[in-house]
Amino acid sequence: MSNIEALVANINDLQNGETKQVLVGETEVLLAKINNKFYAVGAHCTHYKAPLAEGVINGESVICPWHNACFSLVTGDRQAPPGLDALPRYQVRVDGDRIIVSVPASAAPKRTPAMAQFNLDADSRTFVVLGAGAAGSAAVEKLRQVGFQGRIIMVTQEDKLPYDRTWLSKDYLTGKVSPEEMPLRTEEFYQDKGIEVLLNKQVVSVDAVNRVITFADDSTLGYDSLLLATGGKPRQLDVEGANLENVFTLRSFQDIEQILAAAKQATRVVVIGSSFIGMETAAGLTQHGLQVTVVSPSGLPFEKILGKEIGQLFQTIHEEQGVTFRLKTKVTKLEGNGKVEAVILDDGDRLSADFVVVGIGVQPATEYIQGIELNEKDKSVIVDKHLCAADGLYAAGDIARFPDWRTDSAIRVEHWRIAAQHGEIAAANMAGQKVEFTGVPVFWTAQFEFPLRYVGHTEEWDEIIFDGELEKREFIAFYIKGDRVLAAAASQRDTEMAAISELMRLDKMPTAEQLRAGSVDTIEQLKQVQT
Repeated sequence: MSNIEALVANINDLQNGETKQVLVGETEVLLAKINNKFYAVGAHCTHYKAPLAEGVINGESVICPWHNACFSLVTGDRQAPPGLDALPRYQVRVDGDRIIVSVPASAAPKRTPAMAQFNLDADSRTFVVLGAGAAGSAAVEKLRQVGFQGRIIMVTQEDKLPYDRTWLSKDYLTGKVSPEEMPLRTEEFYQDKGIEVLLNKQVVSVDAVNRVITFADDSTLGYDSLLLATGGKPRQLDVEGANLENVFTLRSFQDIEQILAAAKQATRVVVIGSSFIGMETAAGLTQHGLQVTVVSPSGLPFEKILGKEIGQLFQTIHEEQGVTFRLKTKVTKLEGNGKVEAVILDDGDRLSADFVVVGIGVQPATEYIQGIELNEKDKSVIVDKHLCAADGLYAAGDIARFPDWRTDSAIRVEHWRIAAQHGEIAAANMAGQKVEFTGVPVFWTAQFEFPLRYVGHTEEWDEIIFDGELEKREFIAFYIKGDRVLAAAASQRDTEMAAISELMRLDKMPTAEQLRAGSVDTIEQLKQVQT
């Protein structure tokens, strides 16, 4: 295979810890200087193709500016999700003061991490993963990456291979992503890695004591180690008429297909709930030309999560695009002759609707678990810092209530990236390692082209310190408890949010006093932490 070479920089163009995007032929390359040596890797994150040159550097790693995936600049190896693949690494040579990079003529933008081969003679154990979302799909790959050669079985009740669920209410709903782009891996990939995927398989019970799984078809499956990654199930509306046709929730591929089919025949839609799913759905359906009304008992969207100021901003953005809100209002009844035709509110108003989407949150899908004690409040699975719930039993993602290493409190977080992180940590521990979960939650949303990133976790705060202007829709909001920053939300400040993500992970965030003084440069602070 022939290579393409290019002179891309002078040795004085980069200082240690700096990167530069360069072009070799038609291939975009990220050039980095680490410990007085030069390295070249793929220029774009393998998740959503974000430009890594706009990310931040910590040691030998680059953190993606969009969703905080992490890669080694030395090897290109993927170090943290989201995304499943590593970066390609290219040859670099220094000729005098010139830096020359060599790239294969048919260079791929990403590469699959190295994985062990399935070999029952080497390891006769069976590891099962229930669920094929972010946690489950990350876990089965991590098992092979850490050298597990035994049998791996991933079970899903859906008829689809693992896919990017975050796209359902975002880019898939608006038509920016095709069905062909949704799967995370191909059937051939799983076959090649010796990973069995059982589709359309409904779990009835897990006997954690005897290590037996029973399915709806009466078949059973024993295991040596099991990861519970069944995620959340949408909360249902508990009112008269909730079982009418054209009343949908949005959690699965089947759900979104039903909603898109209904949208083709509709004019008016009511979204019940101002959750992220509800609001993203409202934004997407409005872009289909529908008249959308959001009904919610909340005073403002996201007020409990993001505060009044950002909640009001989201409402304003939606209203600018034609969305109508009925807040501080509850639904008492759905009416229709077979199909929903109207939504009745507690103030007596009647909203005509061709279909309804219910977005009032999710609850852990754990009703099948026997032999362990669940959290009394929400029936989540209580795990330790290794994601272990009992001997041979682990839990990850939406169903896991885990220790927050920053506050020592037990929390549950319903985000894609943390589910993938959980899956990888649990898999490593299933395979015999002793790895603690010390990640920082990250989530993102985009509504009418308005993006928001959120890093950290807190359910209450003493104050919010703003850097920037909400009116210009370019800001960072720091959520303070005591003198400590527990979370941050931002728009149009991606590189700084990547730095904040790393500072939180390192427990090196600035204090509230420093933030009030307005003199904090988080990107520079991350550089100082490294020195």
